[in-house]
Amino acid sequence: MIVAECPAIPGCISQGRTEAQALANIREAIEACLEARAAHGMPLTVAIREIEVTV
Repeated sequence: MIVAECPAIPGCISQGRTEAQALANIREAIEACLEARAAHGMPLTVAIREIEVTV
């Protein structure tokens, strides 16, 4: 299984047996998450910032 995630939408995760299937599934999940967040008056996305940490 391949797991796909949308980091800008907390909890928006999907999966598929192939990369193409995982991408199709995450697109559906993103639409559903955005609809649910809008219906509950939640912000559609959250700010994401990447930082590099040297170890």
